[in-house]
Amino acid sequence: MIGRLNHVAIAVRDLSVASEVYRSTLGAQVSAPEALPEHGVTVVFITLPNTKIELLEPLGSDSPIAKFLEKNPDGGIHHICYEVADIGAARDQLVSKGARVLGSGEPKIGAHGKPVLFLHPKDFLGALVELEQA
Repeated sequence: MIGRLNHVAIAVRDLSVASEVYRSTLGAQVSAPEALPEHGVTVVFITLPNTKIELLEPLGSDSPIAKFLEKNPDGGIHHICYEVADIGAARDQLVSKGARVLGSGEPKIGAHGKPVLFLHPKDFLGALVELEQA
């Protein structure tokens, strides 16, 4: 069912500082920041040869990333994202096996302009999983 690893997301307090670490220290190519109000975040992507790293900064105090940073003041890995061919079929198959989809259960449009869903971390060994339609 799952396809390739699309990205690993890291929550950060300051997107510009974190972007500069990747740009200057690691020599990475960093995208321009993009605000995603529906998800409560501003993101940048670091492109690697085999996947991407997504840096997430809270967009407002009620952002899920703000809550994550309250518990993890230094930031850290927030979620991993896998591609799926058909997000509706993947959701239905996972729910039939007992997995819980966060939110309404309906896909939202993510940072790549594609439908995404998040799966409850308690169902996936403590890891928040995002599915993105390929």
